[in-house]
Amino acid sequence: MTYENIILETDQKTAVVTINRPQSLNALNAKTILELSHVLDEISADLKYRVVIITGSGEKSFVAGADIKEFSDFGTTAAEDLARNGQNILFNKIENLNKPVIAAVNGFALGGGLELAMACHIRYASENARLGLPEVTLGLIPGYGGTQRLPKLVGKGLANEMIFSAKMIPAQRAKEIGLVNDVFSLEDLLPKTKELANTIAQNSPMGISKAITAVNQSETDQGFETEIKAFGELFEMEDKKEGVAAFLEKRKPSF
Repeated sequence: MTYENIILETDQKTAVVTINRPQSLNALNAKTILELSHVLDEISADLKYRVVIITGSGEKSFVAGADIKEFSDFGTTAAEDLARNGQNILFNKIENLNKPVIAAVNGFALGGGLELAMACHIRYASENARLGLPEVTLGLIPGYGGTQRLPKLVGKGLANEMIFSAKMIPAQRAKEIGLVNDVFSLEDLLPKTKELANTIAQNSPMGISKAITAVNQSETDQGFETEIKAFGELFEMEDKKEGVAAFLEKRKPSF
């Protein structure tokens, strides 16, 4: 598929996906959401990729939000479909992808942009990043999972404060409350993100895939059982055999 609003690049075993709509601060429109969904399917099926990085083009914005012009005249049914379809084809897909997805948040991550980052498994941010969910200023609420993922990351009280006030928070504050994992200069953000991705890529793809599934179940009553089953299933897989053999032979595993 030819992409108009995103760029896919390869860095060793990492797929780097750049949202490329600088004229609108990389705002998410329907076409961009669909392209991201397609590229994730492509990456998921391609064995050469072990990790995914999602970032935005330019120095100002990761994703500044959804493209409001596209849904300004929607009614209830169309708005529900917009939220449900977006969650199903992109945001939930990211969270449940069989490969780790790291958000490199370079600048504004607002509304749908922050929701996109929160769907990723790990978040790094640049020092100039500003994060927030401003939907209530439009008479709306987050519709791409923001009310569900933010409390899990920062706690209900802080999530309520961010959503109700619609205030942006700086990157360092986001790190303090656990919304992002780490903060770097803008120049160092992508290199540091790739460094982490390359470290992850050395480990067992099957082990990581099962870990994603288990961690995603950690706040349900199926979490422990999911972990037990995944642990057992891995014992029949080649990655476990190679990993254990390498440990016993005092060498690095080749996954």
